[in-house]
Amino acid sequence: MPRLIGLSLAGILAAATAATAAPAPAEPGAGAACAGLPSHDQLKTALVSAVSAETSGLNNHMWATIVNRDGLVCAVAFSGTDRSSQWAASRVISAQKASTAASLSLDKGSFSNGSGQAKGLALSTANLYSAVQPGGSLYGLQHSNPVDTDTAYAGPAARYGMANDPLVGRHVGGVNVFGGGFGLYDAGNKMVGGLGASGDTSCADHNIAWRVRHALNLDHLKGVGGVSGDADRPDNIVFDITANPAGGTGNSAGGFGHPKCPNTSGSDTLPPVQ
Repeated sequence: MPRLIGLSLAGILAAATAATAAPAPAEPGAGAACAGLPSHDQLKTALVSAVSAETSGLNNHMWATIVNRDGLVCAVAFSGTDRSSQWAASRVISAQKASTAASLSLDKGSFSNGSGQAKGLALSTANLYSAVQPGGSLYGLQHSNPVDTDTAYAGPAARYGMANDPLVGRHVGGVNVFGGGFGLYDAGNKMVGGLGASGDTSCADHNIAWRVRHALNLDHLKGVGGVSGDADRPDNIVFDITANPAGGTGNSAGGFGHPKCPNTSGSDTLPPVQ
């Protein structure tokens, strides 16, 4: 019996040693899942430039997030001097917008056997606002896929906005229905992910995210379908909400309108897509 006990203890020790010696898992997000998408440094550079160029809204600093086609977070960055220079809530909102755009935009690969979108269909988060209001064609969509709060607020907070932000390599989820989120399209008009920006008015968020996407060379949407009515800006924000005599948010003529914001300007002069 003592010999059997000794063997059992030896086995336990060997297993513990093997577990201790096992290589640590790779940093979340590293590797093939985000291959071909912009790095943290590229995202930050583009965001800082876009914030400097945009004059609408409240002139706030911003957060931005990139996800891959499956909604996996690949990069998170901010434009200010540190993470407290932006609205803290906007970190997760930017990730939510990126996830929404990645999950609700299509490319021409969606078309087969007579179904799907032959040109693709790019929908920005700004295009969803009116459709999700009571009576809208997508009413309730914003409640369909809640943010994973355990992922969204995992620490340490000191890494927020860094290359190793705790969001990276994880799915945050969420559906956002105001301006600031876009699908990312490569040079072949292929949908490769999503981008979200947050930190200012939703209209300024839209304009800044548009400029970030353009700077990252992932706005190859020429010929891709959209709802804006502008072939050069197919997923641009649409301001077609008219006053409702009965009160409320008013009615969008095309069903995909977005309200104007304080100091709204310039969306019709944003860089044309490629």
